[in-house]
Amino acid sequence: MGQIARISSGAPWEPVAAYSRAVRAGDFVAVSGTTAIDERGLVVGGGQMYVQARQTLLNIRRALERLGLSMRDVMRTRMFVTDISRFGDAAKAHREFFADAPPATSMIEVKRLVHPDMLIEIEADAYAGSGAAAPAAKAAARAPRASAKPTPKATKKKAASRSKKRR
Repeated sequence: MGQIARISSGAPWEPVAAYSRAVRAGDFVAVSGTTAIDERGLVVGGGQMYVQARQTLLNIRRALERLGLSMRDVMRTRMFVTDISRFGDAAKAHREFFADAPPATSMIEVKRLVHPDMLIEIEADAYAGSGAAAPAAKAAARAPRASAKPTPKATKKKAASRSKKRR
């Protein structure tokens, strides 16, 4: 079994609720719900969804980098917002960080977050798998899809096979 690595960001709520900013277990990394706080633990961008989303994603990137990963390794995000009508502002920040490697994502409206000035909290799951396989998988994802239609030759072979079975 592999080791589990835990990191802290120094957020004021980590010791109160006994959680880690991020946990790595083998190739999987879970980044806890992250908000728009700065190094001093103060909320950044009061009342500004885009600014808070951007700061939150910077904080997630910092946690991933401490574990040797990047935003390209993120496979899922979950965004919790206090006002879903501001979807566009949160989506704009998310796109800036993930346009080249979009993860699966959800955006859920919640009544409120731990601090009344917070508008968004984001969780991220990442995969640190084998670096050798990643470029091939990325190339395959960009490659044109093969047609699902059988070729005329394959169709003739199937028809001949079926007629032999009926005899």
